Amino acid sequence: QVQLVESGGGLVQPGGSLRLSCAASGNIVSIDAMAWYRQAPGKQRDVVARISSSGSTNYADSVKGRFTISRDNAKNTVYLQMNSLKPEDTAVYYCNADLRTTGSFGTYWGQGTRVTVSS
Repeated sequence: QVQLVESGGGLVQPGGSLRLSCAASGNIVSIDAMAWYRQAPGKQRDVVARISSSGSTNYADSVKGRFTISRDNAKNTVYLQMNSLKPEDTAVYYCNADLRTTGSFGTYWGQGTRVTVSS
């Protein structure tokens, strides 16, 4: 079984920073792209940032220059450094990974971690 476990969410004031982590575990052979999504109340889940296996990144326009995605392939972990946070960044953040197990290839999701930006 594969698990993606996020951590690092919480309450932060506007202008503050948080670092999210997502560790993948299980019978993983290899991991291709990894990504962070977010879903605000009443809205659809949207991609925030994505990183390829080689380290190429892309970001939603709303977070460019404020958020940085990175990964540690040795630890099967993806990170999201979030700076200059705004109230509109409030959402549940989910990590996502396209990975190959011993039996198949598929897309897996974490359970989500809540980020609240408020004074």
